[in-house]
Amino acid sequence: MELIKNFKENSLVKNLFLAVLATLLLAVSSKIKIPFWPVPMTMQTFVVMLIGILFGWKLGLFTVSLYLMEGIVGLPVFAGTPEKGMGIVYFTGPTMGYLLGFLITVYLTGFFKFDNNFLKNFVKLCFAVSFIYSFGLLWLGSLIGWDKPIFELGAQPFLLAELFKVLILTILIPKILRFRI
Repeated sequence: MELIKNFKENSLVKNLFLAVLATLLLAVSSKIKIPFWPVPMTMQTFVVMLIGILFGWKLGLFTVSLYLMEGIVGLPVFAGTPEKGMGIVYFTGPTMGYLLGFLITVYLTGFFKFDNNFLKNFVKLCFAVSFIYSFGLLWLGSLIGWDKPIFELGAQPFLLAELFKVLILTILIPKILRFRI
């Protein structure tokens, strides 16, 4: 009983525990492919935004940074690992911009004040998630060349799935806010 009481009182231990738990959720969400059109989707960006909403910007930013560090040091937490490589080599590949965009997205979703206004919440989430694609496209273009159809390769196939995830999250926000840390 004393251990539980100390756990509740020690916010550092509690926050570290929550961050590690959320990085596991992020890793799992990157591995599960849900059939969708035109490409299968993962729930990774959904979880990034969920972490921001639940944890706020400080713990959310720490959590996503921890997740990225786990992947950089070689843990198979990213989508496509270990099949497509691991560690810093994978991180600096075509998806690095998207992964870095997670940081801005979790910061914004943790910083924004959400309420019961569906339209405002939807716009905030769309704005926040747009940084994943902005950073992703910038990195992809610099990596493969600007003469390639960057938008068609790096964003267009995923936008319908992203809209779907943002809609689900927007609908769930009033319930999620009850659990905000």
